Amino acid sequence: MPEGLRIYAVGDIHGRDDLLAELHDRIAADAARVPSATNILIYLGDYIDRGLQSKQVLDRLTGNRLAGFEHVFLKGNHELAMLQFLGDAAFGKTWKYYGGLETLHSYGIQELTRTDDPAAFERAREHLLDLLPEAHRYFLETLEISREFGGYFFAHAGVRPGIALHRQIEEDLLWIREEFLQSAALFGKIVVHGHTPNEEVVIRPNRIGIDTGAYMTGVLTALVLEGQGRRFIQTGEAMLPIAAAG
Repeated sequence: MPEGLRIYAVGDIHGRDDLLAELHDRIAADAARVPSATNILIYLGDYIDRGLQSKQVLDRLTGNRLAGFEHVFLKGNHELAMLQFLGDAAFGKTWKYYGGLETLHSYGIQELTRTDDPAAFERAREHLLDLLPEAHRYFLETLEISREFGGYFFAHAGVRPGIALHRQIEEDLLWIREEFLQSAALFGKIVVHGHTPNEEVVIRPNRIGIDTGAYMTGVLTALVLEGQGRRFIQTGEAMLPIAAAG
């Protein structure tokens, strides 16, 4: 990182506002202990789905942000899914089964609990459009797909090997898995990503994965980058083990 810049990169939240509140407190305390000229919070996407507090997460990120930090919000594939449902009720049959039902319930929408009737999907979509705060809609529609700082490139899922970072497409940045995860290629910068949950933080020569499956494990992870150093802040009583470079 350039001198005077500290990055806090936050992994997949997935509807766990309780963990996000705890992690924010720990990040604020960390920043206060050793002041930096500039503190930037980068969220790697997947704020919603699976956990039961998706609306509360978006409330926090749109209206109760940490003071004294610059904020960067990246798009995850689950935010893309919610936008697809807002535009096409039929997509709800897909979204419902990978976390969308919990998101709808967080807004008080119950139409899809016991049915896959197309009419019920349309009613749920219209209900969501009525209840969705304008700040949430704007947030979802203005998410970024990647950012670069110093020697690091930040994206939700990863990058496609063999393609320059500035030419990466949204589909790969939001969805890629095995081609990226199994690659030993150097990408020009270390890629910091979420998307693929692990019980351990994963550190490789070309990437750092910080999705620690918060909605299942109760552990939400932030990577701290400053100068030549890197460290981690997590929720819970103990740090998860780190899968070292190999």
